[in-house]
Amino acid sequence: MTDTFDFVVVGAGSGGCAVAGRLSEDAGTSVALLDAGGACDNWVVTTPGALVLMVAGKVNNWAFETVPQKGLNGRIGYQPRGKGLGGSSAINAMVYIRGHRADYDQWASLGNAGWSYADVLPYFKRSEDNAEFDGAYHAKGGPLRVNKLRTDNPVQQMFLTGAQEAQFRLRDDFNAEEQEGLGIYQVTQHNGERWSAARAYVHPHKGKRSNLCVETAAHATRILFEGKRAVGVEYRQRDATKQLRARREVILAAGAFQSPQLLMLSGIGDAQALAKHGIASLHHLPGVGQNLQDHPDFIFSYLSDAPYFTGLSFSGIVHQLRAISQYRRERRGPMTSNFAECGGFLKSQPDLDIPDIQLHFGMAMVNDHGRKRGWGRGFSCHVCLLRPKSRGSVALKNADPLAAPLIDPNFLGEADDLEAMVAGYKTTRRLMETPALRSLQKKDMVTSKVKTDDDIRNILRARVDTVYHPVGSCKMGVDAMAVVDPKLKVYGLEGLRVVDASIMPTLIGGNTNAPTIMIGEKAADMIKAEMRAG
Repeated sequence: MTDTFDFVVVGAGSGGCAVAGRLSEDAGTSVALLDAGGACDNWVVTTPGALVLMVAGKVNNWAFETVPQKGLNGRIGYQPRGKGLGGSSAINAMVYIRGHRADYDQWASLGNAGWSYADVLPYFKRSEDNAEFDGAYHAKGGPLRVNKLRTDNPVQQMFLTGAQEAQFRLRDDFNAEEQEGLGIYQVTQHNGERWSAARAYVHPHKGKRSNLCVETAAHATRILFEGKRAVGVEYRQRDATKQLRARREVILAAGAFQSPQLLMLSGIGDAQALAKHGIASLHHLPGVGQNLQDHPDFIFSYLSDAPYFTGLSFSGIVHQLRAISQYRRERRGPMTSNFAECGGFLKSQPDLDIPDIQLHFGMAMVNDHGRKRGWGRGFSCHVCLLRPKSRGSVALKNADPLAAPLIDPNFLGEADDLEAMVAGYKTTRRLMETPALRSLQKKDMVTSKVKTDDDIRNILRARVDTVYHPVGSCKMGVDAMAVVDPKLKVYGLEGLRVVDASIMPTLIGGNTNAPTIMIGEKAADMIKAEMRAG
């Protein structure tokens, strides 16, 4: 291998793994894939239940924080992001959701030709190997394994009973013609093990494809340019500064926080803002780092003496030891849990056209993303607002490429978001108060004193945070604030694309891993078509 490749991909998250894996299918196309983290191929990653070790700490996790959030009483939020091959798909809850068809049709209506639901569905299907579903909306044989859970947890049926008692629809498949309803989530797992984007697109080929070079512990520090053309990447690997050159393109796939950060460090962004950090402007592009969107999330939490949940207690420890033993024998049971086993999509107001909230019903109590542990076992239910009006930003803290960026999701910055969350709270509480789910509750740990709408507003401001779906900071579009065009090429520059969740012009109604993999698949297809035409 040389230090010059056809493509250099920066960031091995869901988009980066997909585009690197697909481009390297052609033995005549050389691809280098860089990531600042490790290989993410050990038991901590592959064991679903071990996600608690990563999300709550710094194992395979950048563990970013936000700036103080005005809409959240000035609180500093937490933003876990995957670090290593697979990116956040190596630490997430593995929920396989694509979003609502209306989301992609909206993208197309904003001038993004080729991004309607009909346009992107083939790429969802191309990526997928679904063990449960087939037909018009699903496929088998793709690199991303999608399965039903293997927890054998009876709480799933209790959840469905509660949904029926609350008169909500039941939904077997959230990724088909209709989305609204509650049910059991499919997960990106195979044989009870996590199936990250790296496991789908990179690990099988690492060391086997001579045209694919994978560099870990490689922290990109700037994009190299000759004039307005991207020609390579500079990065730090351990104590050395190195460079890789790109004959065709540099593909930026570092995620919603670090893709705009690397662009700005390289002189691409708002020229006046860059000058404050002593960075010379290569290309004035004011939309870089703007349009950040994320799902604001509130968590109901309950102590329970039911034997189905995880937690710190004597019985919980025994439960966990048995679960580990079962997992080693069978790859089944509680250790295969993604914690958010059940959930779905609801309308908080009956006159809405599409669902506006999503629920994740969790098999443990959660406080501060699992960073604060209490004694006892129990369960939780997340409710997040799917299409918030609030827009935030990503900015540079300074010119140090190893420093974390300034992250401002602007949660509840728009008054309408707070009121929509109040409606979502009430809708979720209706489910929590059904006989089936009340029977599991020993103590309400959070909301027992919440009675009025003002009480709800107060507790939302006191406890809302991310449900880990930041997007939009290098948005695709045709307006003055767009960063990339519908081919994902950065405006005003040559040889540079962005291929990750940052290109989403609007936040989709659901979890963002599968859509980001779709973006990687579609990008690879567009690039291959251009190479054939050329």
